[in-house]
Amino acid sequence: MGLTRVPGLLFGGDYNPEQWPEEVWEEDVRLMARAGVNIVTVGVFSWSRLEPAPGVHDFGWLDRILDLLHAHGIAADLATATATPPPWLVRRHPEMLPVDAAGTRLEFGSRQGYCPSSPVFRDATVRLARAMAERYRDHPALVMWHVGNEYADHTAECFCEESARDFRRWLERRYGTLDGLNSAWGTSCWGQHYTDWAQLAPPRKAPGPVNPTQVLDWRRFSSDALLACFEAERRVLKEVTPGIPVTTNFMSILHHLDYWKWAAAEDVVSDDAYPDPADPRAGVKAALSYDLMRSLKRQPWLLLESAPSAVSWREVNVPKEPGTMRLHSLQAVAHGSDGVMFFQWRQARYGPEKFHSAMLPHGGTDTRQWRETLALGADVRRLAEVAGSTTSAEVALVLDWESWWGLEAPESLPSNRLRLHALLLSWYAPLHARGIAVDLTPPDRDLSGYKVVIAPNLYLCTAEQAAALAAFPGRLVVGPFSGVVDAADHVHEGGAPGPLRELLGLRTEEFWPIPDGLTQEVVTADGTRLVARTWSEWLEVDDAQVVARYCGGPLDGRPAITRRGRATYLGCLPEDVAPVLDEVLDAAGVTGVTGPDLPEGVEACRRGDLLFLLNHGAAAATVPLPASGTDLLTGRHLHGSVDIAPRDAVVLKH
Repeated sequence: MGLTRVPGLLFGGDYNPEQWPEEVWEEDVRLMARAGVNIVTVGVFSWSRLEPAPGVHDFGWLDRILDLLHAHGIAADLATATATPPPWLVRRHPEMLPVDAAGTRLEFGSRQGYCPSSPVFRDATVRLARAMAERYRDHPALVMWHVGNEYADHTAECFCEESARDFRRWLERRYGTLDGLNSAWGTSCWGQHYTDWAQLAPPRKAPGPVNPTQVLDWRRFSSDALLACFEAERRVLKEVTPGIPVTTNFMSILHHLDYWKWAAAEDVVSDDAYPDPADPRAGVKAALSYDLMRSLKRQPWLLLESAPSAVSWREVNVPKEPGTMRLHSLQAVAHGSDGVMFFQWRQARYGPEKFHSAMLPHGGTDTRQWRETLALGADVRRLAEVAGSTTSAEVALVLDWESWWGLEAPESLPSNRLRLHALLLSWYAPLHARGIAVDLTPPDRDLSGYKVVIAPNLYLCTAEQAAALAAFPGRLVVGPFSGVVDAADHVHEGGAPGPLRELLGLRTEEFWPIPDGLTQEVVTADGTRLVARTWSEWLEVDDAQVVARYCGGPLDGRPAITRRGRATYLGCLPEDVAPVLDEVLDAAGVTGVTGPDLPEGVEACRRGDLLFLLNHGAAAATVPLPASGTDLLTGRHLHGSVDIAPRDAVVLKH
C-alpha cells in the first residue's frame, strides 16, 4: 500500500489551472492521462481566487477542475491555498507583513508575505482550511491535503512587534521565570540582566554581536512559530476529513526548520528537490537529502516537486541533459519516494516562474521534454510494485537541528568555516560511493539497530544525548568540535568534549582552527598520510588510543585521531575520511550492496527486494551483480554483470 489510496507509484506535478482559460483544461487532463499522470497538486497559490473578498468564496472553478480530473482518473493533492495571503487581507492588515532584522517591513508582491505569529494571518488560514475541508470532504478526487508551501523558503522569521510578543510567550513557557531565563542566557555578560518580560525582544540588528543563547532560542522559536501555522490548519483538516493524509512540502536539508519535530506532525513526509545539473556532486547531495526524508518517519516519503529540466531561480539555470530527468527521478524512488512529481505540469507564460521547466513545455507535445515525460510515466508504471517498500540501513549519520543552529551562529565561534551540511557530506559521500545504505537520526533516537553511527559534529550535546551515544553497542565515530556546549549554549564544565569525555577518553585543551589556504598533515599509525583543512584541535588523551598524529606545524606529534574501545574521535577534518571510515566499516562488518567493486559514478541501493543501479557518470560502466534477476525497466534477464550507459539505470528484481 502506498502513501494514498492511489495504487502504485504517484506520478504528476503542480497544476495551476487558474493560470489558463478553461478551454485549455480539457487538453491538460487528456495529455495527463496519456502521460500516465495519476495525481496533481492543485490550488497552492489560489487564495485570492478562492476568497476574493473577506468571507466570500468562489469555489466554482475549483469544483469544475476537480470534477474534470476525477473523470479522467487523476487524483488531487489539494492545497489549502494558504501559501500566500490575498491582497485584500494584506491591505486591511498591513501589520501582518513580515519585518526583517533591521526593522524594514517587507512589501506585498512576492509570496509568503506574512508574519508567522500574526493572529490575523493564522485565523484567516484556519477559516479557509475549514471552508476547503467542508466543501471537498467527500470529493472522490481528494486523496491528500497540502498545507502551505515550502515553509521558511522566503519567510523563515519575522522581527515585528507581534513576533516579539509571541517570542516572549514562548520564552516564558520555556523558562517559567526571569531568573531561569537570565541564567540560561548568561545575561550577567555585557550587562543584559532582564527584570521584566516586556524588556525581551527578538535578536534584531544591534551594534555588535548578539547574545548567542538569545539567537539559539530565536531559531527554536521561529521553527516552532511556523510549525504552529501548519498545525492550526492540520487540526481543522483532521477534524473534518480524518481519513485524508496531510502533508507540507519540505525543502531537503533546510537549516531553518527542525524537520524531526515537523515530520512528527504530518502524515506523509514530502520534499521539493532541485539538484543542480551543473554540479558534479548533485547526485550525492540529492541522495543525502532523500535519505533524510526516508529517515524522518522511517517510512516511504514523496518527491512532491522536482524540475523536469531547468529551474528559474539560479543565477545560471542549466537544463538537464537528455536522460537526467529520468535518472534523478529513479534516484528518488530508489531512496524511498513513493512517487515522482514535478513543478510544473504546464509551463507558465508569465510570472517569476515562466522559464521554469515543465512536464509540458511551451513548445507543446513535439518537444524533447514531452517525450521524456511520456517515457518516464511508462517507467513509473513498470515500478508500481515498489510502492510501500522500505530500506534497511546498518549505518546512521547524526543530525541535530539545535546543534546545527549553535554551530552556525553568526558570531563568537573559533571559526565560522564549519558548516554542517558539508560535514555530513564528507562522511556520506564515501558511504554512497560504496553502495552502503545510510539513515539519518537525531542523537537521542534508539540506535540499537545500527552497526555504525557517525556524528560528523555535535557541537551542542546534552547529557541525555551523550548517554544515548554511550549506550550504542556498535562502532561510533564522533567528528571535531563536539560536546562543546549544553542546551543553553554554555560551554560544558571542564571544556570539550563535555559529557562525551568518558566515552571518548580525552579532552580538548584548545581549538586550533586552520586559516584559509593552509593545511595540516596527519599521519596514521600505519603510515597513511591525510591532509586536514579548516580545523584541528590540541587533544589531551586520558585512556584513548592514538590512531593518528599531526605531522608538522604547531601541533606536530600531538594526537589528531583517537579510539577508545568502539568509539573513534577525530580532532581534525581530513579532506578524505575514507581510511578512517574503511577501518570502522571493516570492524563492524558493513559492506555495500554490490560488494567492493562498484564503478565510480554508479549508485547502488536496495529498496525492499529490488536493487537500483544508477549511472551518474559520463561513461558507460560495467557493474557486477550480486545475483541474477530481471530488470523491471526493460524486462531483460541479467546475470554476472550489466553494462549501464551514462544517465541510465537498472532496477533488478531477484
